[in-house]
Amino acid sequence: MAKIPEDVIETVRTATNIADVVGQYVQLKKSGKNLFGLCPFHEERTPSFSVSEDKQIFHCFSCGRGGNVFKFLMELEHVSFREAVVKVADFSHVDLDTEYREEANAPAVDSKTGQLIELHEQAAKLYHHILVNTEMGQPALDYLHQRGLTDDTIEQYQLGFAPEQRLLKPFFDQRQADYQLLRQSGLFIENTQGELRDRFTERVMFPLRNASGHVAAFSGRVLKKTEDQPKYLNSPETALFTKSRLLFNFDLARPAIRQAGEVTLFEGYMDVISAAQAGVHNGIASMGTSLTTEQIYAIERTTDKINVCYDGDTPGQRATQRAIGLLQQHSHLQISVIQLPEGQDPDEYRRAHGDEAFQQVMQSAKETPIRFQLRYLRRDRALDTDSERLAYLNDVMPLLAQVNEPVALDLYLNQLADEFHLDKSALVAQLKQVQQSTAAQQERQHVATPAPLTAPATVHQQRRPLTRLERAERQLLYWLLHDRNVWTKVSQVPGFCFVHDDYQVIYTLAQGYFQTHQAYQSAQFTDFIQEERLQQLVIELESTISLAAVTPREIDDYLKVIMDEAPLDAQLRAKKRALTEASRLGDAAQQRQLVIEIVQLEQQRQANKQV
Repeated sequence: MAKIPEDVIETVRTATNIADVVGQYVQLKKSGKNLFGLCPFHEERTPSFSVSEDKQIFHCFSCGRGGNVFKFLMELEHVSFREAVVKVADFSHVDLDTEYREEANAPAVDSKTGQLIELHEQAAKLYHHILVNTEMGQPALDYLHQRGLTDDTIEQYQLGFAPEQRLLKPFFDQRQADYQLLRQSGLFIENTQGELRDRFTERVMFPLRNASGHVAAFSGRVLKKTEDQPKYLNSPETALFTKSRLLFNFDLARPAIRQAGEVTLFEGYMDVISAAQAGVHNGIASMGTSLTTEQIYAIERTTDKINVCYDGDTPGQRATQRAIGLLQQHSHLQISVIQLPEGQDPDEYRRAHGDEAFQQVMQSAKETPIRFQLRYLRRDRALDTDSERLAYLNDVMPLLAQVNEPVALDLYLNQLADEFHLDKSALVAQLKQVQQSTAAQQERQHVATPAPLTAPATVHQQRRPLTRLERAERQLLYWLLHDRNVWTKVSQVPGFCFVHDDYQVIYTLAQGYFQTHQAYQSAQFTDFIQEERLQQLVIELESTISLAAVTPREIDDYLKVIMDEAPLDAQLRAKKRALTEASRLGDAAQQRQLVIEIVQLEQQRQANKQV
């Protein structure tokens, strides 16, 4: 396998702003010199994920992950360095030779994950081929055309068909696929004799892709509905697929979400695909109507705004109500609800009214969560009776108590007063009672909740306090890398070396780096290092040390600590351990000698500090 030359890698790196790549996955906001956002590698509510455009690196101050643009994609999408380079090159429109691109796009067959992905990619190709090129797939193709999907859309989403005749197992048998791998893929059902048969039959197949765009699972829609079959059948959870984390179409929609500044959450796959065909490309769907906190966090990393556009039927409205509650409880997203006319679902509306009307209604039909909930609470209520009207108003008041905008609250109260022919002051009085009751209840809960006996677990990296020696080593190493004058001075000090191995190894690697590179670039140097632990140490230095300049006196102080004080400290620790052992053994002569030596070392250390 031909190695991508360093000059090619550097061309890709210099043509790319890491903030542009990271910004496709994380919503970044300027704070001081750097950009900050919610870390994509762990869940957090306060942004601790930093991107430095000056240094072209990222670093999370909580979980400690960091690196350059290639490392970001490797960590987030679980791809190889070669594949990360190709992805960044494509993003920045840098041409690469075919040999590098083909080898990078080849499946990572040396890992279990790569082999499982390859199985799913091959299965997707087979299902798609059956749909568009075979007679047995024609009924499914006719169905999709009747649903208004074009051949281009079918091709883009790689839709397929699993026929009644089980073809997938023989397909993999011909390729001598590993039996254990097939068992773990979720593509098959195993009987008591250990025999495998295709899980999906007579279903239109929707490939479910992960963050890197690889097929990780399938959802199959039954072509001929029967009572004993579910309408949709998803792959079981596997090493590739976790239902609570995956969002349908998130990989394709992410650029459009960033551009639009908002995401639209649909109820089903067909709604997402239909909307994309109509020009609404920022649509996603959860795996079923049950939105999860993991999915919400993925959305919140990418945008501040979300539109919930579920079906207009009763289950869809209930799902909308649940989604609103979950989003309000677990996110800071600005929520809108898109309620389509006549209770239609998005796909139905597009087919009935056309693409242009669909685009327009996706903007004009937005309403606040409170407006939706006010209407939702009316469902199945006979509001022509006093008891029902009172019950409705009692349900509405807790909602209005959550409205913090005075103008919006006044608008809702006026509308209720006009509709039910009530004195607005009466509504205001009742609202105040609800607010006071809510505040009192929250106070009681606060008092009743005992303080935790132990601190809650956090994802923050536990960093040990640094010794004076290690602080000096870190500062000196930082300036060795960044200042050629410091490098020249230190390299001429006879016998200089760092006390801690990691710093010495980085210093040694830097000697090789500067033989072929005129200037230091942290994003480039981390690739030169290669070892993960040392890469993270360099990124930590770059992210935590931000001195504007260093004086020769400061460099001398760092050298003194490392070369003079550190050896004395080590000798003192050894002598004190020996004194403890001599005391245990009752060796009085040895104790006297060690005390004299310890005093001499302490005097020498104090003298060094006064110089």
